[in-house]
Amino acid sequence: MADVYQQRREALLAELPEDSLAIIAGYQQKVRSKNIKYHFRQDNDFLYLTGFDEPDAVAVLIKRQTCEYLLFCRPKDQAQEVSFGERAGVAGAVAIYGADKGYSIKDFEAQLLPLLQNIANLYISDELGRFSSQLVNWANHQRFHCSFDTPKQFTHIIPLAEILHKKRVVKRQDELEKIRAAVSASINAHKAVMKACRPGVNERELSSLFDFTIAKHGCNDVAYPNIVAGGNNACCLHYEDNNGELLSGQILLIDAGGEFQHYAADITRSYPVNGRFTAEQKAIYQLVLSALDQAIAKVKPGARWDLLYETCMRVMAQGLKDLGLLTGSIDEIMATESYKRFTVHKTGHWLGMDVHDVGPYHDQQGNWRQLETGMVFTIEPGIYIPLNADDVPEAYRGMGIRIEDDILVTDSGYENLSADVPRTVQEIEQFMMPVERE
Repeated sequence: MADVYQQRREALLAELPEDSLAIIAGYQQKVRSKNIKYHFRQDNDFLYLTGFDEPDAVAVLIKRQTCEYLLFCRPKDQAQEVSFGERAGVAGAVAIYGADKGYSIKDFEAQLLPLLQNIANLYISDELGRFSSQLVNWANHQRFHCSFDTPKQFTHIIPLAEILHKKRVVKRQDELEKIRAAVSASINAHKAVMKACRPGVNERELSSLFDFTIAKHGCNDVAYPNIVAGGNNACCLHYEDNNGELLSGQILLIDAGGEFQHYAADITRSYPVNGRFTAEQKAIYQLVLSALDQAIAKVKPGARWDLLYETCMRVMAQGLKDLGLLTGSIDEIMATESYKRFTVHKTGHWLGMDVHDVGPYHDQQGNWRQLETGMVFTIEPGIYIPLNADDVPEAYRGMGIRIEDDILVTDSGYENLSADVPRTVQEIEQFMMPVERE
């Protein structure tokens, strides 16, 4: 695997100009309470380039006539390792993680300042601003500390993300294998939750079942906090309380995905708690599913990203009009965007190491980006009708329906990675097989 990270570093350095130095800051461990720490999760840009998954580390990439990779990390410490686990240490930074040189993180600034001599471009990847107060001083160090008649060095500070994040959008085969594993585990977990769903169950039970099932299939964590929302709770897009009792007649919306070796899945399904859709629930569900399927059908290399959103919105706007929930001609509805009252959000995002993965949605000219083979993203239309929508017929109120699939762009079109989670009305009702759930 070290070769993968080396290839990524080399590809990045190839795009940097001569006399450049890049600082990529890893995350530090955070305290949960007193001496109890949160489970550590590494910065994804740092991980993408190094594979190094310990807290308090910094990578430095240097491009002059030759290139160099330095890794600053915690030194070996027997007492700390007995309590908190083994460290790679400075020697391991070289022997295991392929650094040209390894240093203690305690020596970072002392080693960095000499390295900045004759550096014209200082690139920085520091998501949490760990070094934000020091960057300008580092860039100006040479001209503030040299004699008055020495040529002054004026170093440009440049965000590395503009270059690096473009590279993360198109996935390599090794990345696709991890995404597939995350999706596969999540498919099993969604099916387990769907089977266990019934009136009287608490949302937290289903959330815990999802976590248990992805763990059985190789995931160490979820990719984001589970959203397990019954009834009106689903009208809160990022509902995380997961502590309501499910009632017969409600729709359950579950938006949850596992994380496999730092790569995410992101799947949403919506279905009746008692296993049978009412006529109104079915009408909204079919509308959302039709929007999703028509958008998925547009996926192919060369298609514009915004086409997916436009397709979803037009399908749902027409359907809401047909149901009498929107008024006016379809052209008026689209022009005024009155559909947004019920559709609320965009309909997808890149998927990878981050669940809302990095990378631009526009090209350098500001045009919507065209899809390419190897891109992975979600498509997730939804319709939300809260209980307080008094002008809407009561049978529609108190439900949020979102359906989300994970899509890979292929040479010939697309692959729906998450299609095996029941998604049609017939598939859902047959899978849940309700027996006296009232």
